[in-house]
Amino acid sequence: MKILAIDTSNRPLSVAVLDDDHLLAQTTITTHRKHAEFLMPIIEDLVNKSDLKPSDLDRVVVAAGPGSYTGIRMAVTAAKTIAATLGIQLTMVSSLLTLCLNVSQPDVLVNPIFDGRNQNMFTGLYQIGDDGNPIELIEDQHINLDQWLELLEPYNQRVMIIGDTDAFEEGMRQALGDRLIVADKLADLPDAARLGLYGRQVDPVTNVDAVVPRYLRLTKAEADWKKLHPNEDTHNYVEKI
Repeated sequence: MKILAIDTSNRPLSVAVLDDDHLLAQTTITTHRKHAEFLMPIIEDLVNKSDLKPSDLDRVVVAAGPGSYTGIRMAVTAAKTIAATLGIQLTMVSSLLTLCLNVSQPDVLVNPIFDGRNQNMFTGLYQIGDDGNPIELIEDQHINLDQWLELLEPYNQRVMIIGDTDAFEEGMRQALGDRLIVADKLADLPDAARLGLYGRQVDPVTNVDAVVPRYLRLTKAEADWKKLHPNEDTHNYVEKI
């Protein structure tokens, strides 16, 4: 199976091309957020360097959120377009779970974090299973740090935080003490090759056209809508418009 894997959930951009479990080509860039400008040329370049044509691809695996609105929208749009145009499979993976793929220790709980500002975070809790894959213990969500620490209270194990941890490390250290482990900076970066390997075993979506990013919080348009229509209950602003 020839796989294209894409992650532009936040500032880093990571793209890889694989043939089953063999990495053919990969690019990871951390110095800018110009994903709209660079993503498609990078994909084209990596496919060419892999001695493939676009029609040789069998599946696109995309980190579908949560994360930056623009970042995940760009990745999901590109993945949907490629899958629909080529008539190939599309697989969606949590962007938080994708970070957990960088961790191999089964004896720690893995707490991936994306900074949601003002002490809010996108986060979830995972444990690495016997097969090396992350198992979800607490579902991905957008939550305040204090509320998240309450959810962690029942877990009396070491917790490794990974990702955008700087704004939260002190508060979590106060709550968890010596049980807190901070991942090294390289582990904080998404790895599209690992994303592609994991995506091989995930069932593809059945309706590519219906795929949307996993924002896990209201977009600005939805928030503005709710302010203007406080008594109207709508779960899908975009669909309504």
